[in-house]
Amino acid sequence: MNDPSVLPPSAQYVSFKENITTTIREAQYKTLKAINNEMIALYWEIGRQISEKQTMLGWGKSVVENLSRDIQAEFPGIRGFSVSNLWDMARFYTEYQSDIILQPLVGEISWSKHIVILTKCKETQKRQFYILATKKYGWTKDVLINKIELNTYEKFLLGQSNFDETLPESIKKQALLALKDEYTLDFVGLGNEHSEYELEQAIIKNIRAFLMEFGSDFSFIGNQYRIEIEGREYFIDLLLYNRRLRSMIAIELKIGEFMPEYKGKMEFYLNVLNDTVRLPDENPAIGIIICKSKNRTIVEYALKTTSVPIGVATYSLSQELPEAYRELLPTSEEIAKKLEAFLEP
Repeated sequence: MNDPSVLPPSAQYVSFKENITTTIREAQYKTLKAINNEMIALYWEIGRQISEKQTMLGWGKSVVENLSRDIQAEFPGIRGFSVSNLWDMARFYTEYQSDIILQPLVGEISWSKHIVILTKCKETQKRQFYILATKKYGWTKDVLINKIELNTYEKFLLGQSNFDETLPESIKKQALLALKDEYTLDFVGLGNEHSEYELEQAIIKNIRAFLMEFGSDFSFIGNQYRIEIEGREYFIDLLLYNRRLRSMIAIELKIGEFMPEYKGKMEFYLNVLNDTVRLPDENPAIGIIICKSKNRTIVEYALKTTSVPIGVATYSLSQELPEAYRELLPTSEEIAKKLEAFLEP
């Protein structure tokens, strides 16, 4: 029997409840952030004292081992003061304290994420990118490690698209982060000589790995996705959906070098998707042309005149980032401008 004292929730009550739960979550976040800030401040101070004592008094490595042992004896069961963690504190302080870009960011993310970035990234701007992106997008430690191992920073800086000019402000930056300049398809098991059909079929057989390479927000809709106009059929190689962007992602696979005419075909696909498939609450469809290689200047000219969002990327069958690829990175000043535009609130 239903309890007569329990009334069906009214719209006013639902709104009231959501306001209360939001307030609780905000308070929990503020509490956790305050605790994190206190812990980072403590580790920073310990790192400062270790570093200064070693410099001033010439203490050797044994002092950290002794300090770790004595702290744990003084505070039984306390965690976070192992020998390795104390050395991380000293290194954290030493490398960040005189860096005008990184020093203000020490309280933005958790200690474990700082150590991942400190260990895996050497350049200041690269560290800045991962600290602020981790904060902005709520990356877990495992996601952060994955982003670094996939060279997200380098691929973001080199990404070629017209997203800045063609996407709504609300999703522009997330789309720029979602696009890579090169996709690693080492899981397909293909040799250097293969057809577009073989590449597509290998991707379909390994669709889970393919989606992981794209990111956690992507899901698979279909391959050879059929669209029809005036009784004529056309087929999109792969159609994905990005739930964070709330956009369909049309993908064309090419085993050769990028050609300007590929852009026109993708424009056609996106216009048809927007007019005949897109739902009223979805954002415009996005196109990604993935080729074996590309001339960056030709891509820039090809994308200049299009009004629909298109990115052009390459694919590799190896995890290794070529040295020539690294040499394409922009200057420090250009990186700073791009990071500022991308990471601003």
